[in-house]
Amino acid sequence: MIALNGFIALSVAAMMSPFLKEITLFFKKPFIKIHHYFVAVGLLLVTLHPVGVVIQALNPALLLPNFGSLYLFLFYGGSEALVAVYVAFGAVLLRKKFTVHWRIFHALMYVALFFGVVHATLSGIDFQNVYLTVVYDGLFGAVLVSFGLKRWQFHELKARMKKYSAKLNSHV
Repeated sequence: MIALNGFIALSVAAMMSPFLKEITLFFKKPFIKIHHYFVAVGLLLVTLHPVGVVIQALNPALLLPNFGSLYLFLFYGGSEALVAVYVAFGAVLLRKKFTVHWRIFHALMYVALFFGVVHATLSGIDFQNVYLTVVYDGLFGAVLVSFGLKRWQFHELKARMKKYSAKLNSHV
C-alpha cells in the first residue's frame, strides 16, 4: 500500500503541470513548491516499497529487471519504474547544466508511472480488488490526459508567439 500512495502523489504531481496558474492561486504558494511537495512524498513512498521487499526477501536481485518474457518484464516492472523515476528526478537536478534536454529525461516520469501501474496491476495483492484497479488505471489515464493538455498548451503558446512575431516583423 506504501507504493500505491506514492503512485498517487507522483500522479498528482504529474497532473498539476497544465494548471500552474490555478495551483498558485489556490494554494497561494509558488507552483513549484507544491509540485515538489508531492514529488518528495511520492519518491519517498515508491522507494520504501522495493527497499521493504528486498529486506523482507533478503534478496537484492529482486531489484534487477527480468527479461525472461514480456509478461515477466512487466510483472517485475517496478524495477524499471524505479530507475525511470530517478532518471526523471536526476534530470531536474541537472536542468541548469542541460538546459535544453532536461525536459526529455524528466518526461520519463510518465514512463515510470506506466511501469508502476502495470506492475501493480499484474503483481499487486491490492489489485485483486477490481475497484482499486479501475481507480488506479483511471488515475494513470488522467495523467495521460494532463500530459496531452500540457502538450496542447505548449502548441497554442508557440502558435501565439509565432503569430505575434509575424505581426511585429510586418510592422518593421
